[in-house]
Amino acid sequence: MDDSDSDRVERAIALAVRFHHGQRDKSGAPYLLHLLRVALMSNDPIVQQAALLHDLLEDTEATRDELIAQGISPEAITAIELLTHDLSESYALYVTKLKRNPVARQVKLLDLHDNYRLDRVAYRLGHIEEDAKRIQKYILSKQYLEDEISQELYMDAMAKLER
Repeated sequence: MDDSDSDRVERAIALAVRFHHGQRDKSGAPYLLHLLRVALMSNDPIVQQAALLHDLLEDTEATRDELIAQGISPEAITAIELLTHDLSESYALYVTKLKRNPVARQVKLLDLHDNYRLDRVAYRLGHIEEDAKRIQKYILSKQYLEDEISQELYMDAMAKLER
């Protein structure tokens, strides 16, 4: 990794810390730990930037302009925008759109991998059905992104799951 790449990754870390400070995951752990784990699963600095910031536009007040101003790579910004789920569209459609971009696809797979680790899965009393559906959604999305199932099968299975 050259100095320019290192600087961009460090700026992505700083943005993640700034905007995700105080956020917690479903188990109460700092959300930043998830972002760092996802980023550390890759050696590619563009993937690392996108991984650190994959929820930034969706879950904080940060904007695309702030990413540009901080020197985040254009390829990472494109992936971050694709990884930002517009809640007016289904999760399945969101995943099919991001699959076309290699960086977004890789980050989503790493994100899914971290999200459904057995030591991290939230299976909460009072939310058992919701949590089970979320895990099924993650598994189906992983299978689709890794070309284990077709888009048609994925969309059909997700539609049944979301009913």
